[in-house]
Amino acid sequence: MSSQPYSFRNQIAGFARDASELPGLSVLTRPIRRSLFRRPYRADNDYYGVYRTFDEAQAAARALSSQSLPATYDIEAAGRLYRSHLKRIRVSDYPLVYWLSRLIGGGCRSVFDLGGHIGVSYYGFRHYIDYPQDLDWCVHDVPAVMAAGRKWAAEHDNARQLRFSDARESADGCDVLVSTGALQYLDYTLPELLQRLARKPRHVLVNLTPMHPSRSFFTLQNLSIAICPYRVTAAPEFIHEMEALGYRLADHWQSLERTLRVPYAPQYAVDSYHGFSFSL
Repeated sequence: MSSQPYSFRNQIAGFARDASELPGLSVLTRPIRRSLFRRPYRADNDYYGVYRTFDEAQAAARALSSQSLPATYDIEAAGRLYRSHLKRIRVSDYPLVYWLSRLIGGGCRSVFDLGGHIGVSYYGFRHYIDYPQDLDWCVHDVPAVMAAGRKWAAEHDNARQLRFSDARESADGCDVLVSTGALQYLDYTLPELLQRLARKPRHVLVNLTPMHPSRSFFTLQNLSIAICPYRVTAAPEFIHEMEALGYRLADHWQSLERTLRVPYAPQYAVDSYHGFSFSL
């Protein structure tokens, strides 16, 4: 079946959306967009608002939340997301798989997966990386998601190399810290976590993170099951903070398959998501 009708509908919807944000119409359309944002969003993730801090964004999320859309990701429904990535990876995962494969091949054995959901990367990457028998892969996420992860692992992790930790400080002393598509949901930054560790990870791999060329801010994301604060960091600021901790930037890539658009705030648009490889 041809995709042209679908693409045409998307173009029409895009034109209508852009027209609704014109100065003359925005006064009328803003309340409508805000009302629509409060509903479960089925087509794709949606965004709304610009905020200076996590606390401001969290307060706004609570004001917009409802019984069907809570202002937290720590819910049972979150543990059922991303199951399609357990057996195959995304195009944007390939740089991360490349670097992790090199590090494991070079002797790294302990991986701390920050915001690793139920172990999505652990399961998905093992189809592309030969895991050594003594690999230790530790995931830290919100309690509801880790509960789902432990249950899934009991039935699907035959190698018993995956475990879960309630403490983000469990990253202390690991060989590799990995975080893919998670830093934007945290109420702290990755450099802030690393600064608290007595023994920093030797290597840090970050992927699928929204970065702006010059602005750091928060918006709200409607991910169909919840409304959550969503962090966007200025790429130069992030690199500078990592280098200040003693890390050297080994690689930096961009994933053009992901973008972010905040209604009524075109200057905050993110044209690509970013990935990084750092080493001490």
